[in-house]
Amino acid sequence: MNDLSRQATRLEAIGGHFDKWLLGAIIALTGLGVVMVASSSIALMSSPFYYLNRHLIFLAVGIVLAIIAMRTELKSIEQYNQVLLLGCFALLVVVFVPGLGSSVNGARRWINLGISKFQTVEAVKVLYIVWLSSYLVRFRDEVNATWPAMLKPLGVAGALVVLLLLQPDFGSSTLLLAITAGMLVLGGVNMPRMSMPVIIGMVGMSALAIIEPYRMRRITSFLDPWADQQGDGYQLSNALMAVGRGEWTGVGLGNSVQKLYYLPEAHTDFIFSVTAEELGFLGTCLIIGLYALLVGRTFWLGMRCVEMKRHFSGYIAFGIGLWISMQSFVSIGVNLGILPTKGLTLPLISSGGSSVLMTCVAMGLLLRVSYELDRAERRQAVRMGAAEGDEPMDAEPGRAPGASAVAAAMQDTKAHDGTPRDGMPRDSSPRGTSRMQQRIEPTLGRMG
Repeated sequence: MNDLSRQATRLEAIGGHFDKWLLGAIIALTGLGVVMVASSSIALMSSPFYYLNRHLIFLAVGIVLAIIAMRTELKSIEQYNQVLLLGCFALLVVVFVPGLGSSVNGARRWINLGISKFQTVEAVKVLYIVWLSSYLVRFRDEVNATWPAMLKPLGVAGALVVLLLLQPDFGSSTLLLAITAGMLVLGGVNMPRMSMPVIIGMVGMSALAIIEPYRMRRITSFLDPWADQQGDGYQLSNALMAVGRGEWTGVGLGNSVQKLYYLPEAHTDFIFSVTAEELGFLGTCLIIGLYALLVGRTFWLGMRCVEMKRHFSGYIAFGIGLWISMQSFVSIGVNLGILPTKGLTLPLISSGGSSVLMTCVAMGLLLRVSYELDRAERRQAVRMGAAEGDEPMDAEPGRAPGASAVAAAMQDTKAHDGTPRDGMPRDSSPRGTSRMQQRIEPTLGRMG
């Protein structure tokens, strides 16, 4: 076996590690979710632990799905991008099929699986983010330089939104459009060109909110929930009372009064209010801090992937980060009365079968992104060390260089004429064709 073969074998043997900060935030939020689901739902059924047991079952299945995602190479997922897009449309259409679709309170958002109902839009969020990530990789330069490449994902999002509005599901429609806009911006879209579709979309969604009477009532009740406390302002007024009772340290775990049939959906949409009542201001700050850590670490992973030219992984991280940050912001904002009432769960904390399952899948994908990034950094460090003729950087059995070693090696390659010492020339010309503008990669300060 020659030197190149031995080096290739050695590189293949190098694995990666999952990001500990990301994993810690996920475990902490999930653990808090289990505790608060148990507390907020204990008085809702004759069996005090009905919703807790149900939540634990879905969480167990979600963890299995997350492990599968964590063990799946992202490049093998990327090759099915078109199938994933078709799956998005199929999932949103199937709810209208008699016998398969299920209606609750006049909304057709679920399919009946026999043992449980599944809200299809939760799966669509994950599939759509993966598809859009693949699209941005394949058309990175064109998205920045041409109208058709930029409008295609907006058109796809618009078609999905039409299907969502037919269910109707205004909250998920708005979230999907926001994720699309955010990913396009992070993918390097031309900002002046992007402004026109954004303005049109905002005007259109605002008009839909105003035209529909029940949506307009939510807006007016949000402005003054106490004006109709027993009517349209019932949910928000009880949520605000729960938050106010919590004060600094809360009334104690399990001692909430508002969850006792006063606050609707206390274990799902309004679980943050129950948390504020029982754990107080300090408890809510802990939850918000954990979300900040989760989202911040997610965007940091995305930026590191982009710097390593692993754009597909980076865009997946950006998409999931946008999803979790916006949905948690809306859910917390609704509970605190700073946003109109909307039925969005609090990721990783609220009870709910579909949302729990697909949020676990998304977390599994994020952890896979962190694993492949760490593995790529370790392998790059080994290649640099071998190119310099030094001792192999992974000579110690079972150990490979980490990110700090990679950064030091990359700095060293720029010491003289800017030519990397691995012998591979770098193209300094702008990516794309001559008719395309030079792209500016998104950059954020490094963390950790």
